[in-house]
Amino acid sequence: MGGEWRTATVLELQRAGVLFVEDGNHGEYRPRPDEFVDVGVAFIRAADMDGGTVRFETASKINERARQRKGIGAPGDILLSHTGTVGKVALVPDDTPPFVCSPQTTFWRTLKPDMLDRRYLYVFLRSPGFHDQLAGRSGETDMAPYVSLTSQRGLSVAVPPIHVQRAIGRIVGALDDKIELNWRMNETLEAMARALFKSWFVDFDPVRAKAEDRDPGLPKPIADLFPARLVDSELGDIPEGWEVGRVDDEFDLTMGQSPPGNTYNEAGVGSPFYQGRTDFEFRYPKRRVFCTAPTRVAKAGDTLISVRAPVGDINMAAEDCVIGRGVAAARHKTGSRSYSYQFMRSLYEVFARFEAEGTVFGSINKSDFHSIPTIKPSRAIVVQFEKAICPIDSRIELNERESSTLSALRDALLPRLISGELRVKDARCAVVKAAG
Repeated sequence: MGGEWRTATVLELQRAGVLFVEDGNHGEYRPRPDEFVDVGVAFIRAADMDGGTVRFETASKINERARQRKGIGAPGDILLSHTGTVGKVALVPDDTPPFVCSPQTTFWRTLKPDMLDRRYLYVFLRSPGFHDQLAGRSGETDMAPYVSLTSQRGLSVAVPPIHVQRAIGRIVGALDDKIELNWRMNETLEAMARALFKSWFVDFDPVRAKAEDRDPGLPKPIADLFPARLVDSELGDIPEGWEVGRVDDEFDLTMGQSPPGNTYNEAGVGSPFYQGRTDFEFRYPKRRVFCTAPTRVAKAGDTLISVRAPVGDINMAAEDCVIGRGVAAARHKTGSRSYSYQFMRSLYEVFARFEAEGTVFGSINKSDFHSIPTIKPSRAIVVQFEKAICPIDSRIELNERESSTLSALRDALLPRLISGELRVKDARCAVVKAAG
């Protein structure tokens, strides 16, 4: 593997001792139900891989006895999902304890970093060319979609000179790191926003309800807006002066309706179209399908709610968009978009009941949605909440927009870097320019 660009199969790289590829813990090695524990070794499935990272904290855990059998991953591995959801890729951090791959995942491990750079391999596995290879092999067995370990060993890897590999890894890695930083920052900001909503509208602390001892965490004059005491209602204790009503009293609701199928396209013609939770992401949906003949629309800032299979996933419209029958759009009658978003998130237990009650799949119709009982705070408090949370939501939106721009740049650079069409120097300049 000298100074020229070349291509090698996974099997060739394995035989040269450069790469090791192994699949997960399946068959006789699969953990038994009694080997899953609350605290133990992470058992990584495709669902635990998101945005190029592994969510170890939320993964299932197995005991040490189950860990010893097969599919034992290590820090620095690149994970690839190959069953069901084919093509998810994630890089395992260096400080990660040993873990186990499920039957859905394969780990790729570089054995000679002076010949095959780990970060470059991670970048390559996410490239369009590699995913075209996966797509071509995913139907080779009756278990579609599925790419067997044998098929994976026949895949080709572009192997440029090591200094080029490292440069590509650094360039794409810088973009990935910034996107990950934005994601983690938004996780924190989202938690702050939820806590603020809960404090104002869910946890009716008796301390706050005493006129002589208002919550010191609330700045004046906001504290003075809260009633002096709690009173009993059909929904439990609520602040005096607040009422119990229905969603219809507080929100303008638009139930989606699917336009004719021949009006859809993926070429960006028309308005973004969202049919259900498939398009939902962290807060804003991903543009994937467009529609040229809208029937029902949501406005920028409306809260989007999945109302069919499953019920209750929440996003926010980043722009005016078309909504199909799997989505509803809601906005508080004050126009408060952040209050609307947090309120709909707070209904997760109510939505869960509709999801569980479906005979074939969960759904909620307009009448049922309208009739959900809710507390009606004073409009003045809703407006003040909107003002208090605005800086948080603005920062989340800014981070999401920046990440979207960086993702688009990364996706544009990747195939050109991997093919050698784009010089590393030019790619580096593009990244610096995008970073401002």
